[in-house]
Amino acid sequence: MAAMREEFGRVGLDVSDVAEDPLTQFREWFDLWTNVNPYLADTMVLSTVDADGWPDARAVLLKGVDSRGFVFYTNRTSAKGAQLEATGRAALTMVWREIERQVRVVGEVSRVPESESDAYFASRPRGAQIGACASEQSAVLRSRAELEASVAELAERYPDEIPRPSHWGGYLVTPQCVEFWQGRPDRLHDRVRYRLESDAWIVERLAP
Repeated sequence: MAAMREEFGRVGLDVSDVAEDPLTQFREWFDLWTNVNPYLADTMVLSTVDADGWPDARAVLLKGVDSRGFVFYTNRTSAKGAQLEATGRAALTMVWREIERQVRVVGEVSRVPESESDAYFASRPRGAQIGACASEQSAVLRSRAELEASVAELAERYPDEIPRPSHWGGYLVTPQCVEFWQGRPDRLHDRVRYRLESDAWIVERLAP
């Protein structure tokens, strides 16, 4: 991995090298990262702000990226779900240490169509489906036994198909700003930022 980091550091990143659209550029980087580390390829940090202005962050899984933006799924009544619903904004951070790359996204948040949430929920393993139904995510539990009892009850109630709970579904982050960071020697890193202005992407280099 050290040799790979050195290779990418030598190549660097410049405004003239990147795609006109940040989502196209992201897919190029993401596809390469998936080949390097497929196990952790879809891990990202989702950052939100609560009602008192406190920042909140946690790791989630990127489940889709297309021309609209970035998609992930969660319990909408959880702490993060409540914050997303209240503000309609979020930040995403993906750190790919092995190749010294980082991507930061700031954007507006909306729910994906219910049909998309249904399709993704149906594709999940049965255990994950039951877990999504059984857990009142972010609520206080008296014990693990309470959670396990809920799982057992749902498994018995739904021996076959498990319906998607209405409180669980997908969110789309539509980017307003995307920064690509490439590690370089002596901490003289390359940073290229896409900034949406009047429906057009402005691409600019930032100081490290």
